[in-house]
Amino acid sequence: MRWPFLSSNPFHQTLSGGKWLDKKHRLRKNRDFQYTYKKGRSLGHPLLVIVFRKTRRPETRVGFSINRKFGKAVERNRIKRQLRAITGSRIRQIKQGFDIIFVVRRKAKEASYQDLDIAVYHLLKRGRLLGGREE
Repeated sequence: MRWPFLSSNPFHQTLSGGKWLDKKHRLRKNRDFQYTYKKGRSLGHPLLVIVFRKTRRPETRVGFSINRKFGKAVERNRIKRQLRAITGSRIRQIKQGFDIIFVVRRKAKEASYQDLDIAVYHLLKRGRLLGGREE
């Protein structure tokens, strides 16, 4: 079975914007997560919390955090895939030079892809992180 946003169907490609989150845009190391949690600002939404900080790097990096209490690995990974697709489609709109962590709340389990997309947009807008380059 293929995941809907991996489909060649044009509707599914527009859902994810046809873009994936490149490795250079991923926040991966534990020390980077810890430093962002310690020094960053946070904003909340019923589905997600965003923690972000300005860096000296030229590119913006994005990471995702989901508690194990959220559910089984299949559920956690599904949400992470959806968030990677959403942020991958929006990465050009996000200002450069930030580390951003999306912390998933339990309510996100029942949320649709569109609900997550709207939540990401609102959090980025409230944090004044939108307004990057358009390509």
